[in-house]
This record gives sequence, structure tokens and C-alpha cells, in this order.
Amino acid sequence: QEQLVESGGGLVQPGGSLKLSCEASGFAFNKYAMRWYRQTPGKARESVATIISTGTSTSYADSVKGRFTISRDNAKNTVYLEMNSLKPEDTAVYYCYVPQYATWGQGTQVTVSS
Repeated sequence: QEQLVESGGGLVQPGGSLKLSCEASGFAFNKYAMRWYRQTPGKARESVATIISTGTSTSYADSVKGRFTISRDNAKNTVYLEMNSLKPEDTAVYYCYVPQYATWGQGTQVTVSS
């Protein structure tokens, strides 16, 4: 059974940083691309960043390009999202997702506020 567990969310001031983690289990993590999404109330989930299985190629939404970095450690079955220069509009629940299995994590809340 594929499972994703996110952690690392919290409250941060504008301009601050957070690093999210997503630990995977139940599938061959090192074979598949991974993705981070986010969602705010009343809006559809937005794809934030994607990383391929080897970690050698990444892509980002325009809204986070240059501020967020997705990475992975295949030895630890974990994908990360490092978020810098955070803005209030980055406030959302952040979800980890594995497209191959259409499996979501439970989400972690990120709140950017002074």
C-alpha cells in the first residue's frame, strides 16, 4: 500500500523559510517522479513543483520559481520542498503526490503571516 507522510509545516513570517518533507513507503520510490501541490480553501489544488526519479530534472510553477526548491533523497525515500522568501499568498495546505499511483499525503499546513 502506497503511503506518503508530509511534515515540516507551520507558521512563519513573510520573508521567512520552511522546509517540508514527505516520506514515502509501499512502493519503489526511486523509480518515480514526485510532485508537491498546494491548496487554499475554495480553490483547486495547484501543482507547485515536480522532480523526476533521479532528481536530475525539476520544474516549478511560475508563482514559486526562484523561491522554492524541490529535491529528493532516494536512500531515505523522501522528497523535500525548501521554501524561501515566503509570502502571505503561499499560505496553503501542501500535499505530496506520486503520479504513478495517484496517491496523496495527508497534507501539512503552511501559514505565512506577521
